[in-house]
Amino acid sequence: MKSLLPISSLLVLLGSASAFAADLNIPMSFEYLALDGKKVESSVFNHKSSLELTPGTHKIAIRYHEMVEDDFSDSQTFVKSAPFIVTLDVDGDYQYYLQAAEGKVVKKPKVYAQNPQIKLTRGDKGDVNFQVVNTNLEEESFVSRLFSGNQAVDVSGTAAAATGAAGAVVAVAPAPVATSATVSATSLTAPVGTSKATAANPQQMLQYWWLQADEKTRKEFMSWAISQL
Repeated sequence: MKSLLPISSLLVLLGSASAFAADLNIPMSFEYLALDGKKVESSVFNHKSSLELTPGTHKIAIRYHEMVEDDFSDSQTFVKSAPFIVTLDVDGDYQYYLQAAEGKVVKKPKVYAQNPQIKLTRGDKGDVNFQVVNTNLEEESFVSRLFSGNQAVDVSGTAAAATGAAGAVVAVAPAPVATSATVSATSLTAPVGTSKATAANPQQMLQYWWLQADEKTRKEFMSWAISQL
């Protein structure tokens, strides 16, 4: 008669198998767009701060996203960078941390958004093998599309295509040095059909109306939005 493993031993085996995954952590001023060809769902009110990564090489599309004081009024405005693609080699269940190359505080968000530079560190202080590719993908503003009828750029969809198996080619550099390059929007876009996306991005619509509202309306909206979570 075959001996059976004790239940406790099985639980240990299952637990160790499921625990062998790394995490990539980002601060509030960055947002995930795609991981290995799939969109990452997040929103202004539900920031996704970490991604679980299995061992192997992963392509992650991220962008800098910050609210700053407007130079000509007392209101605030959103600053977004074009997406950049991080190719990360994961070889253990480590905690990875992303932040701006200049440190935790970005002193000039608008300047930084033009050419975001990042660094990746590991919780155990080990070397991190990664590369970075900057893109020039940009979403047109909601107001511009509203009055001109211009076609919206699906940045999340294009970023997902760029992080897939046939995505952007990244120049290899010795670990842990990151390299930067510029990739055009057409080189990252996967073949599409004849249909065109003309609807405004819901997040951009929210941002637009937020900037139009007074402080009282913003507080009322925030109370309502939080109650919907």
